[in-house]
Amino acid sequence: MSRIHVLHENDAWVVPLRSAFEATGAPFEEWFLDTGILDLTRPPPEGVFYNRMSASSHTRGHTHAPEYAGAVIEWLERHGRTVVNGRRALQLELSKVAQYQALALHRIPTPETIAVVGTQHIPEAAARLGYPLILKHNRAGKGLGVRLVHSAAGLAQALDALAADPDPHAQPRDGVWLVQRYVAAPEPFITRAEFIGGRFLYAVRVDTSEGFELCPADACQIGEGAACPAVAPGEKFRIVEGFSHPLIHRMEAFLTANGIGVGAIEFITDREGRTFAYDVNTNTNYNAEAERRAGREGARTGMGAVAAHLHALLGQRVAKAA
Repeated sequence: MSRIHVLHENDAWVVPLRSAFEATGAPFEEWFLDTGILDLTRPPPEGVFYNRMSASSHTRGHTHAPEYAGAVIEWLERHGRTVVNGRRALQLELSKVAQYQALALHRIPTPETIAVVGTQHIPEAAARLGYPLILKHNRAGKGLGVRLVHSAAGLAQALDALAADPDPHAQPRDGVWLVQRYVAAPEPFITRAEFIGGRFLYAVRVDTSEGFELCPADACQIGEGAACPAVAPGEKFRIVEGFSHPLIHRMEAFLTANGIGVGAIEFITDREGRTFAYDVNTNTNYNAEAERRAGREGARTGMGAVAAHLHALLGQRVAKAA
């Protein structure tokens, strides 16, 4: 039977998607990609494959999950299967350098950034950009490694703290640091635009006053083994009804050109009204509480729209094969 196959490494993030599939009656199964066997001598099953691999997989002990997913996607695409968020989407998920170069091709501004390999080169990069600046991981997820640095003295302190930090996640997974010009916003929030099927769904205003972990699921304070409904207390996440922005059409074109069927783009607007995109997320989560407050139900929710989109793609594939 042809069905939807969900490729992932975080069981908790799939909980709301399961409910959405059940509501639409879409046949699906999950492929948990951590370790295993990939038999390249056999063809993959029929159906639509949705890649939800995350750049932060290593923080959950799934160190090589993205590489495993990359091998699976190569296999799927070679056999002509429908893959949502395929090879190029995975590449962008794992590298902000790749994101920024691709965004630039579509005339979507990004903050001035210098990539650095080797922490000893960070002070030189910082001197070129000037202060204040943001220090972050190229491949991270969950806002890992993000630090706001106001001065050369502050940077020296941050680098000393990093050198003494025993946490392996304090260092970027791929060894690449980003030194980025700080964008000062008139209010402490960023905007996260959600897209499904390459089209704009809605925008979320995200309160940044408590820090940089901005994924809707990251704000869930849950214990080991608990389900993650991507619900944050208060109004850290708020859906902006009737949102419009001149960059939305360019963002849609960017997503289509890079094979991102489901994703989000985070951006910030400075005091002069200039907008800068700084993160592309191809493994997007949705805040259920914000959606409830906005009166969104069914296919108007993020996961509902994802399930409907994948179900439609499955129907198209089945009809074509008939």
